[in-house]
Amino acid sequence: MKRIYPQLKGFRERVLLVGAELPTRAPHTALDDNLDELQKLAESAGADVVGRFTQPLRKISPATLIGSGKVEEIRVAVKETKPDLVVFDEDLTPAQQRNLENAFQLRVIDRSQLILDIFAQRARSNEGKLQVELAQLEYMRPRLTRQWTHLSRLGGGIGTRGPGETQLEVDRRRIRERIGKLKERLATVEKTRTIQRRERLEVPYATVALVGYTNSGKSTLMNALTHAGVAAEDKLFATLDPTIRGLRLPGGENVMLADTVGFINKIPHSLIEAFKSTLEEVRTADLLLRVIDVTHPLHEEQSAVVDAVLRDIGAGDTPYIVVQNKIDALPDRSYAHAGGNGARAVCRVSALTGEGLDALVDTIAKTLDAGKVRREFVFAPSQGALLSLLKREARILEEKYDADSIRVTALSRPKLAGQMKKWLEQAEIETETEKNGNNNNRKGNAPR
Repeated sequence: MKRIYPQLKGFRERVLLVGAELPTRAPHTALDDNLDELQKLAESAGADVVGRFTQPLRKISPATLIGSGKVEEIRVAVKETKPDLVVFDEDLTPAQQRNLENAFQLRVIDRSQLILDIFAQRARSNEGKLQVELAQLEYMRPRLTRQWTHLSRLGGGIGTRGPGETQLEVDRRRIRERIGKLKERLATVEKTRTIQRRERLEVPYATVALVGYTNSGKSTLMNALTHAGVAAEDKLFATLDPTIRGLRLPGGENVMLADTVGFINKIPHSLIEAFKSTLEEVRTADLLLRVIDVTHPLHEEQSAVVDAVLRDIGAGDTPYIVVQNKIDALPDRSYAHAGGNGARAVCRVSALTGEGLDALVDTIAKTLDAGKVRREFVFAPSQGALLSLLKREARILEEKYDADSIRVTALSRPKLAGQMKKWLEQAEIETETEKNGNNNNRKGNAPR
């Protein structure tokens, strides 16, 4: 894995930002707000913004996206400010990117490429690095024509005729081969993650996943609840790799709390595809904590983005609690966002100061309790360990002792009830097998 445009240590690139108001843009999205977020992305990548341009469009220019007049305006600004890079907020086609670079005589990238670059900087685990590199190569593959035309042997004349690959074909082949190897390595890593997830499912603890827009305070909340020590910074995509820690609820029950990568508007599809195994922690969770930065003026629009991504990965119907974070930074403690019709509850907290965290943990416990089921289990006297686990993780409603069994009625989470039934059935089968084996031995040793 590598950054798309590697930087020298301590060097900060100077960038110009360009935003376009497309005809298909949703009415609630403001062009300036999108550029504000693009500026934060650029600054998170290690750049200094030296200028911003916006262009409302009635129709998209196939050649340059924004039209010749705005291109000329930006070209003049490039000569004056001498930036290192021009960043567009919209995705550019390979042809548009090539034409704009020719016009500005400068590197041009789009929002997706900028996000990929940030992910390349932040990935720490082996899986994260593989996922980012795969997304980069999938993004770059259709753009190889733009990058390698100066190396392709496409002309005629002495020394250029005959069989052989052009440089463009060689690089396409190498990228295909590299993508194939990355997918194989990711498949191996995903198998390991699946085994780990299956082992966690064998432990009858509920899983609660933190989800939300990037920089909404998920990692700070994770640290406040579990002392996980996750890196928490005031920047976009500070955390990429998932972290899972145990959280003890007021009634003594344990749950697994998972911190995951943040979402963002117009996230590259290749990144969602590459990170699907990581986002599986969200899809298989019993409860989601949707963390919202209530100090952000567009927190409702950000919540809509989170809704869309959760639907894309198959977690749109998972029960959730809305966690309104950063209330300590609100001047008048007003809360405009109610959390949506599907929320099981709304909690107002400050992960930084700890305000409201006890109420949040209580709400998690009550929400998980609401989904509990009433089941009856029968334990043999030798199964004291299973009975102790049930008493620790469920609410015992009735307990009867017979001569050779213990009959217990409990209110428990569906996951625990299902796992407990599985363990008891397995123990019963093993006992029957052992009895049959002993009977067969006795028959074989009986005198004739």
